Amino acid sequence: MANATAVSNSTLFSGKRVAVLGAGKMGGIILRALLNEGMITPDRACATVLYPHEVETVTKNFKIRVGQDNVAAVRDADIVLLAVKPQQVKEVLESVRGVVRPDQLFISVAASVPTAFMEKALAAKVPVVRVMPNTPAFVRKGMSAICRGAFAEDQHLAIAKALFDSVGRTVIVDEKHMDAVTGLSSSGPAYIYIIIESLAEAGVKVGLPRDMATLLAAQTTMGAASMVLETGDHPALLKDAVTTPAGCTIDGILELEEGKLRVTLIKAVVKAVSRAKELMFSH
Repeated sequence: MANATAVSNSTLFSGKRVAVLGAGKMGGIILRALLNEGMITPDRACATVLYPHEVETVTKNFKIRVGQDNVAAVRDADIVLLAVKPQQVKEVLESVRGVVRPDQLFISVAASVPTAFMEKALAAKVPVVRVMPNTPAFVRKGMSAICRGAFAEDQHLAIAKALFDSVGRTVIVDEKHMDAVTGLSSSGPAYIYIIIESLAEAGVKVGLPRDMATLLAAQTTMGAASMVLETGDHPALLKDAVTTPAGCTIDGILELEEGKLRVTLIKAVVKAVSRAKELMFSH
């Protein structure tokens, strides 16, 4: 199956030139995956950075052509990964609109920037696909949501999906759900880190060495998540399987319910979604 996927991906990217505008954290993660998976070769990739001192670092890390000229990068590309900050999207796209072609594909990871906004900035009927990834993509455990713009077709979605499947899992959604995705899976790792940190602190409180407590908390969190993903069982069912009558776990759960952990996490996601909507209107 892995070989079949590799063949399929290599076909999707065959002969294509890729430009990464903004080879920072997420841009760098995706670029590394493209190269490591053999989807593209270094001679068919280029990247741009904002500051002159970054050129040498990125060139050394990826062994590809790196510069500060977005226009030159886009002119030679078939696929453009837009990985700049959301507030820079309009300026960057307007600067390259003179060289864009209808046969190019723009894939954006800029949070809260709608496809219609990008299409307007490009002033052309260019396929745009919007992706909301998260930082665990760094260890290939990412979760990315993908939606299409007005001019993107199935093959454009397939390219974006193959790209982000290489760093984790993907779902294809309607664009109206992208703010919800931002509040849940994009911001979500921060909530989980707080939970892991808190569990580790509890381990220290009851006498465990800190490094051991952190390992126990992190591996337990990963194991629980894997159970949900691999069994397909509802989290409540899995929770009940751990919770034996008059045992330790039910006492712990009672404390969580009294502390309103459940409602607090729900409110955290809702608040982050609300903020994502605000950011959209600020562009």
